[in-house]
Amino acid sequence: MIKDNQKYFNRLHVVIDGCVIAVSYLLAWYLQFTFFVEEEVGKLSDRVYLSTLLVVIPGFLLLYWIFQMYTPKRIQGRRLEFANIVKANMIGLLLFMAASFLVRQMDFSRQMILNFIGLNVVLETLTRNVIRKILMDLRRNGKNLKHIILVGYSRAAEEYIDRIKQNPQWGYQVQGILDDNVKEGSAYKGVRVLGKNQRLPEILAENDLDEIAITLGLSEYYKLEQVVAQCEKSGVHTKFIPDYNNIIPTKPYTEDLQGLPVINIRHVPLTNTFNDFIKRVMDFVGAIGALILFSPLMLLTACMIKLTSPGPLIFKQERVGRHNKNFYMYKFRSMEVQKEQDEKAAWTVKNDPRVTGIGKFIRRTSIDELPQLFNVIKGEMSLVGPRPERPQFVEKFREEIPRYMIKHQVRPGMTGWAQVNGYRGNTSIRKRIEYDLYYIENWTIGLDIKILALTIFHGFVNKNAY
Repeated sequence: MIKDNQKYFNRLHVVIDGCVIAVSYLLAWYLQFTFFVEEEVGKLSDRVYLSTLLVVIPGFLLLYWIFQMYTPKRIQGRRLEFANIVKANMIGLLLFMAASFLVRQMDFSRQMILNFIGLNVVLETLTRNVIRKILMDLRRNGKNLKHIILVGYSRAAEEYIDRIKQNPQWGYQVQGILDDNVKEGSAYKGVRVLGKNQRLPEILAENDLDEIAITLGLSEYYKLEQVVAQCEKSGVHTKFIPDYNNIIPTKPYTEDLQGLPVINIRHVPLTNTFNDFIKRVMDFVGAIGALILFSPLMLLTACMIKLTSPGPLIFKQERVGRHNKNFYMYKFRSMEVQKEQDEKAAWTVKNDPRVTGIGKFIRRTSIDELPQLFNVIKGEMSLVGPRPERPQFVEKFREEIPRYMIKHQVRPGMTGWAQVNGYRGNTSIRKRIEYDLYYIENWTIGLDIKILALTIFHGFVNKNAY
């Protein structure tokens, strides 16, 4: 039943999207030639613009399909959907411009097309959010539900139920759990154990189920093949929720070795050559632009340091970078000149007497980090990434914190996901690593832009910098 509803909903969604595209296009056309330009200046006939709409609508619907905007969205976030809308429209804009050039139709209003793209993004986002709100309200009221049964009582089963209970708008309803080792009648947050696994055919016959979720405990994986065979006989969609989510990444990826699936323990998008190249170009261009923008501030800071304390302007400190290779990270000097062994002894503490007067200000405002733009240009660092640490602390943390060394699979950054979430300076190393791992496994250009924006909007002031 859910599958039929999903097909109907997708068809309805395509129709609604087609209407939104048409309204956006016609509104952009009307505004452009009614308010923005005189009729006789560079205007093609109305017939040309209206006939173009016959290509625009199916073209944009195809782009929406390519960007997976018609897949089930019970748990898809608003930000991801908005990102897909923007991507599809940006590609549509580029294709539109390319087509105009190829057919030598240079009189087609570029401003109108830009207006159309802007309106389409706004109206499509608003429309989808309205639809999302309607569906969420229906699911909270017990309609449009997806009925599920779990096979196996495990930590994975409990975590799955926890998330479903916390998010009623997803519309999932767990009918019960089957397990060979837990007593029938036992319950977890209202979800009862209905009996042993062998009751699966009976339960399927008695209930109109939409999905089966296999949540066997790690010690019971020897039953997996038998359970999957039973589930597939039922014809009900089956999914597997592994009981080792603390080992595999949130977005696992597989390799096919002549039919043998190989699950990679870590998914690191930046190991892809193209992704790495795009990020490097973005870093280089961004660093050059930032140097130009902040050059007056950097010059003023250099003068203040020189006038207030003797010693070099730039402080170089050895850090561990990508592939565990050491490099020297640059900062504006914020402390009195000291012996190397004293500097390596420990982190800076609150009210540290070694910090100069101007040093306190530039550390608190992160101005001391600006020379790292030169590290970015050299390719030793990135604008965004896990913060690099000193060799002696890397050796310490690699033994104390599981998965710590994974952060060295990518270039370290001037700012990162951990930092914009509040884990800067004297804060939990373990929490920083959790956020660093999320960034490494979920990297996108959009995430980098988001982190840079958050760094700017949240300000550069660091209350944990001493």
